[in-house]
Amino acid sequence: MDILTGLMHGFAVALQPANLLWCFVGVLLGTVVGVMPGLGPPATIAMLLPLTFLMNPAGAMIMLAGIYYGAKYGGSTTSILLNVPGESASVVTCLDGYAMARKGRAGAALGIAAIASFVAGTVGVVGLMLVAPPLAKVALAFSAPEYFSLMALGLAMVVLLAGRSMLKALLAMLVGLWISGIGTDPFSTTSRFTFGRLELLSGIDFVVVAIGVFALGEVLACMETRAEGQALPVPRGLRNLLPTVQDLKDCRFAFVNGSVLGFLIGVLPGAGSTIASFISYGVEKAVSRRPEEFGKGAVEGVAAPEGANNSETGGALVPLLTLGIPGSGTTAVLLAALVLWGFKPGPLFISENPGLFWGLVASMYIGNVMLLVLNLPLVPLFAQVLRTPGYVLYPLILGISIVGVYSVSGSLFDVSLVVAFGLLGYVMRKLDYPAAPLILGLVLGGGMERALRQSLMMSQGDLAILVTRPICAALLAAAVLILFVPLFNKLNAWRLQALE
Repeated sequence: MDILTGLMHGFAVALQPANLLWCFVGVLLGTVVGVMPGLGPPATIAMLLPLTFLMNPAGAMIMLAGIYYGAKYGGSTTSILLNVPGESASVVTCLDGYAMARKGRAGAALGIAAIASFVAGTVGVVGLMLVAPPLAKVALAFSAPEYFSLMALGLAMVVLLAGRSMLKALLAMLVGLWISGIGTDPFSTTSRFTFGRLELLSGIDFVVVAIGVFALGEVLACMETRAEGQALPVPRGLRNLLPTVQDLKDCRFAFVNGSVLGFLIGVLPGAGSTIASFISYGVEKAVSRRPEEFGKGAVEGVAAPEGANNSETGGALVPLLTLGIPGSGTTAVLLAALVLWGFKPGPLFISENPGLFWGLVASMYIGNVMLLVLNLPLVPLFAQVLRTPGYVLYPLILGISIVGVYSVSGSLFDVSLVVAFGLLGYVMRKLDYPAAPLILGLVLGGGMERALRQSLMMSQGDLAILVTRPICAALLAAAVLILFVPLFNKLNAWRLQALE
């Protein structure tokens, strides 16, 4: 079955009234899940899995996949409006999205996030449809040394996430790496940095740190300004609530960057949308003509990570369906669902189950259109949240944050941790330490350690394995070049000063 015939067959499956309904239910639930911090697609899909046993497998898979990529849309909403990351990959969106909201451009930020999500989501589906088998073979070439090199490249992005002081950014990143090491050693099973607390044996959840540092830190900083009775500025008029033509022009390359990088990183099992969004943001800042605007409300700083975040979903389905390898918590639950329904994801999955595969692909086209139609008209409504006075908005943010954290583990200890990290975020703001490097270190720390130790086990302790493999050497060389970016900038500044 060729691609065009398969796609037509897929639309015949996806356009059945029952499957259209399940697609709409999935993307709507996904949007709500993305807005609610802490819940996340894996937990939602796992909770709904027993309800799908009596459903048609195609309709069930369409609904569960809709929750997966729909959550990517919803995660940007609270990141932009409240500085509360709806899910881990939306952390990068906070950097420029919330800054745009504080400048009265929340509507434009929400609109750009929706458009970037639609463009990248479509690119991800096209990639899944066209290049799934060959890219799956490339993904098989990645093992522990390659994953370590990829994460080292991601960690080098701290150079591009730094504020005025590179030293402060590096210190914040080291704190993030230390936090990622708290818990039980994955190889020796000994406890590390738990201080005798049993609750820390499983480590500190990413959601706890992100919500504490970003949301609670922002609330404490805003309350100190004694502007509790004032709301953030909201522009009037529909024209000012949507992205301008200039915004779309500025983001044209960011759409491409986020879409392509997100899909390629999504194909690699275990990489994840968080790494994709960080790398996409760093690349966009590196090639931008106005990098000094990033972190202060650059519209490209919203488009690039949101695009990477959404196209990653299409990429993540490639190893799941063609190799039977889940690359994230959500795809692991989807794999369990397929196995329970009696399917065997692998090289023969597409040829043996063309209706299910092509129906899923076609439904993702339809679902992305549904999400765009759902989200763009709601931009003016969402922007009205910023009219809420501070004495109402700040307790609302605190309530959403605490409920989100408690819903992850049901532990009051995690609630106390989020308060502690909120104080840390407040202190970092007072001392002008950037929060993004801390989150970057936390996200990549555990995976880097595991990949490095597995690499050393493969080579019997020889570090040369990291430079003798071609992919490793190329990724590490790129990381070193990125680390020298500040030096190049200083040399260029001295050159211009000398010319003047």
